[in-house]
Amino acid sequence: MKSNLITRSGHDKLVAELQRLWHTERPEITQKVNWAASLGDRSENADYQYNKQILRKIDRRVRYLGKRLEELKIIDFSEQQLGRVYFGAWVEIENDAGETKRLRIVGVDEIYDHHPQHISIDSPMARALLGKAVDDEVSVETPLGKKICYINKIDYERPEN
Repeated sequence: MKSNLITRSGHDKLVAELQRLWHTERPEITQKVNWAASLGDRSENADYQYNKQILRKIDRRVRYLGKRLEELKIIDFSEQQLGRVYFGAWVEIENDAGETKRLRIVGVDEIYDHHPQHISIDSPMARALLGKAVDDEVSVETPLGKKICYINKIDYERPEN
């Protein structure tokens, strides 16, 4: 089961997507569908069928976002998180070969944009990092075996005051 946690910035992106779909894209496509329908025979009208398909995709996404946004719990930064890895943290890790990666632990709904540095709170790597501090050793079971890394740095996005 996927978690219902989301960062404030992730929530804002989903709300913006819902607004864009509902107030901009859907009206445009609806207008195209109506125009194509006015041309007559819909069974052989490629414009009508194509735009009707897009409209169904938009409606599916709008329904999904509407329901999902009600379920999500926004996790804002708290000063108590400093020094340890918690939800929303940016974590720099290093392996034994000296290779570093910078990752952010986010909710599954924030992975949709395929941000290369975002990892789901439900992932094995995120679970292994949670609660750890700088210089801690982290062991993660991967399909290729156990991997060891070390935490170099922990940062959080802080709300602007």
